[in-house]
Amino acid sequence: MGAPGAKGDSPGDRPQISFYLPEAAKSSGAAVVICPGGGYAGLAMGHEGHEIACWLNALGIAGIVLDYRHRGKGYGHPAPSLDAARAIRTARARAMVWKLDPQRIGVLGFSAGGHLAATVATRFDRGDAKSSDPIERMSSRPDFAILCYPVIALGEPFAHGGSQENLLGKTAPEELVRSLSSEKQVTQDTPPTFLWHTSADACVPPENSVQFYLALQRAGVPAELHIFEHGQHGLGLAAAVPGTSAWPRLCEKWLRGRGVLRGEG
Repeated sequence: MGAPGAKGDSPGDRPQISFYLPEAAKSSGAAVVICPGGGYAGLAMGHEGHEIACWLNALGIAGIVLDYRHRGKGYGHPAPSLDAARAIRTARARAMVWKLDPQRIGVLGFSAGGHLAATVATRFDRGDAKSSDPIERMSSRPDFAILCYPVIALGEPFAHGGSQENLLGKTAPEELVRSLSSEKQVTQDTPPTFLWHTSADACVPPENSVQFYLALQRAGVPAELHIFEHGQHGLGLAAAVPGTSAWPRLCEKWLRGRGVLRGEG
């Protein structure tokens, strides 16, 4: 059975996940679906994908790198969000096999992958209990979200136009644009969220993270936001950027505070 809405059976028509399991002695039972960025036209699978999975493994978290469909493969909405939702459902359905806690499955995304992560964090469902597919019976709601210099808003002055066009085309109906502008879709059921951005990001303005954070605050959803001074767009772990390189450690502390990780670290 192919992916929903698949146009063929080539590798580009088939979303894939790469599963990184931490050492058994370190494993916390938590897992994170990782959505690399790329403007919905490609995927930065290295520094926003596999490197992130290795960092999560060092914390005892399983990393699930998602190779999702996008415009570069001939796909727009809703293919990316279907693929991300399926990855979260898959982690829950296979939790026993992969030794995961199905109530500690998160999502992490960079740039346009951050928009994808925000989309599944605000437009999820609880699963179809009547489905013949055991994976589709699982909830697609992430238990927490980590958004890294994310594209959030669509149809706004600070939106990233390229991501919006690649996802929706040039003439998308206003209602559809609004429904995928994630700061407008936050509710009290949106999962706790960690966000970070830089003031120097000239590609995706930090207003995207700020507006999502404010929406979370209005909805009463636990959230943490960091705006760093230095570093342009696309930093990944930002290891060489003074100040901004602190984000992984801050995120780890947030995960411990949320109970995703145990102990002080």
